[in-house]
Amino acid sequence: MSIRDWPEGERPREKLLARGSDALSDAELLAVLLGSGVRGKDAIALAREILLAAGSLSNLLARPDQSARVRGLGPAKRARIAAALELARRSLAEQLREQPALANPRDSGTYLRARMRHLPYEIFACLFLDNRHRVLGFAELFRGTVDGASVHPREVVRACLEHNASAVIFAHNHPSGVAEPSAADRAITHDLGDALRTIGVRVLDHLVIGAGEPVSMAARGLI
Repeated sequence: MSIRDWPEGERPREKLLARGSDALSDAELLAVLLGSGVRGKDAIALAREILLAAGSLSNLLARPDQSARVRGLGPAKRARIAAALELARRSLAEQLREQPALANPRDSGTYLRARMRHLPYEIFACLFLDNRHRVLGFAELFRGTVDGASVHPREVVRACLEHNASAVIFAHNHPSGVAEPSAADRAITHDLGDALRTIGVRVLDHLVIGAGEPVSMAARGLI
């Protein structure tokens, strides 16, 4: 039976409009996004298969390319999923910029997790802040393992000067999913802090992004 043959109040799109998005399951919300099914599957059956292939909604949002494993899912529908994720990230970035100040690691961690968790490679990035801890910008500075060979203090100093930053929050991701600061993470944070101190820029935190909640090195007493 096609979704068109369902009672109107049970169709995902109509249900969303009548009762709000909270009334829909993950599969129903994804079905609305997909718009239609494929041959032999209605939109909800297709959405369930996508979620099953990804393992969870969080995994799908982190790696929308996983939807490519679902048979019959064409580029248009994969593009819709990727676009929805990018809109969510941009919304988080906008909310972050509009905050009067970053008050705790959770404020920045939510945005950085959405921005970095899905990446299959390791990056080192910075959130640049003014003297009231308002966000000035975000930049990916380096790719590859975070150590003294790949993260160059002079480039971080240059980026802070370009943004006219008074403070900075470092972040890097662990594609393995284990968000535990390593000895190399602690060493490069110390080296960067020394370099930035010469230009009057404070290092507020270094967040390690993995599968769960970001780990704040400041909260661990490592900064």
